[in-house]
This record gives sequence, structure tokens and C-alpha cells, in this order.
Amino acid sequence: MFLEHLFLALTGALFLSTALVSAQRPSSTPICDYYAETILGANTEANQRLLMVLLLHTTVLGNYTTPNTGIAVHGIAAPGTFRGQKVNLIKYFTGEIASTNNGTTPHGVPILLLDGGGAAPLLKNVSSYNTSSLQYHIFDHIEQYFGTLLGCSKQGGSALPAYQGRASMYEVHKFMDLSAAEMGWFNLQATLAIASLGFSKQDVGIVNDTLYNVFSQRCSPAVSLVPKNAGPQLQSLCINEDCPLDKNATCALYPNKGVGVAPEVVNATNASASGTGTVTGTAAVATSTGAVFPSRTVTAASIIKARV
Repeated sequence: MFLEHLFLALTGALFLSTALVSAQRPSSTPICDYYAETILGANTEANQRLLMVLLLHTTVLGNYTTPNTGIAVHGIAAPGTFRGQKVNLIKYFTGEIASTNNGTTPHGVPILLLDGGGAAPLLKNVSSYNTSSLQYHIFDHIEQYFGTLLGCSKQGGSALPAYQGRASMYEVHKFMDLSAAEMGWFNLQATLAIASLGFSKQDVGIVNDTLYNVFSQRCSPAVSLVPKNAGPQLQSLCINEDCPLDKNATCALYPNKGVGVAPEVVNATNASASGTGTVTGTAAVATSTGAVFPSRTVTAASIIKARV
């Protein structure tokens, strides 16, 4: 199956530019513009935003909405298995481990990132039940990021603002110590998600190649990506020692020669939206696959904005 080559050394494009061509999409039309029109009926800014929402929320939750071509998506919210290894990505969102980069401490902190309702608002195609939550900012930033990556030409207005987060994806994820299996699982769910929405095999391949070549190898050279004017930035997300080494590796540019340090596992009573308070209660919210993930009640008074 064409999605099973996630960790082979692929050639092809690094960026999702309009120069890349699929069998159906005209070479002059960006991926985002093309599927906003063909899937959602019109290439408007609102539809481009909705396309990013559907892509992201399906990646997280699994199949939950239409359009759906019938391709099954498990989603990263529920534990899974990638090439024989068990994977559980939701722990990075629930404050169970000290993996969030808050921009101020030299190590990761345990922060509850699903503080805006967890899966419930995502099922309704909104980021969060309130705009002050970390969940709102994180999901909005990811949608904005992929909007630029996929070439949304209408981006920049109120419906789909320009990306407002960090330019270096390494900096965002450096305390997570993501492994090859974890990156492979995420990439697989993301590519299955866009395939389920109706992206062509060729365009799914372009996205897959980009996720691997740019983000899924250790010590990758700095590149300019999102925003386009940010200049070259470190982008490697896969920094565990089991991650494949980029053939053009520049490990000297990364701390600890590009190898991550496993984040500390913390008690639930120590995890909060500020990284220091108390978390009480666990409410199970269902995904479309029948799995659940926790949405904990935060009692800490202060909420930092963990930037994405």
C-alpha cells in the first residue's frame, strides 16, 4: 500500500508548492485551493479553513465526519501500534509527562493542553469551547501552519489568519523526544486522514514525502518553511536515538548532537495548564473509533500560552 513507505528514504518535493503536480490537480493550483473547491464546493477562505479543520481533527479523532471516502482512520487520540511498537501520543497533550516547551524553562513541563473541552468541540469542527484555552491556540496554530504548508492562497484574513506560532518545529517539540514509531504513527494517521477526505493518491504521496523528509529524520538541516519569511529554521521532530539520521545531517546545530532526552513522567496531581498546579477529575470523551481520551479539570489559577 502506498502509505506504508513512511520510513524509507524518499525522493521528491520538500515543500507543497504549486509546482508539484498530481494526476488530477493542475500544476498552477495549490493543494489547498484545489481541494477547497473540489471537496467543499468553493475556494473561499472559510472553506480553506474548514479543510484544515477536517484534516487536523480527522488526524486526531479518526473518522468522524463527511466527506469520507471510506478509508478508515484510527486517529492519534487512541493508542495504536506502528510496525509492532505500541504508540500513545495523547500523553503529550494531557500533562502526564513533562514534554511541553513553555518558552521559558530549559526543560519540558507537564501542561494540560486539552483544556477547552477535549474531543467534544473537535467533533463539532471547532478548536475549543473557549478562545482563552491552550487547546484553542494550539489547534488554531496547527490549522494555520498546514494552511501555509498546503498553499492556501486565501490565508491571511479573519477566517484563516496567517500562522502566528514558532517557525522552528524542533523548538516546539524538542522536549518530547519523539521516536521513529511515534512519528511514523502520526504521519500515517495524517496521510490516511487526507486520503479519507478525497485527496488523490499523488497528493497524499506529496504530503507523506514532506512529513518524512522535513520532520521525521534526526539532525535535518535548517530550512525555511512556515512562515516563509522566517529564514532557515531547525525542523526535525523525530529526535529519539532510534530516528533515522538525515543523509545531510547537521547534528552540531542541535543540542546534544540532535538526540533527545526522555521527558519525565509526572503524577496527575502535578500536571496543570500552568505546569505546576493540581489536576482533578477525568472526563472520558469518545472519538469516532470508540476510543476515549481524558479531559481533566484544571484548578490552577494561571494559564500560560504554550506557543505552537
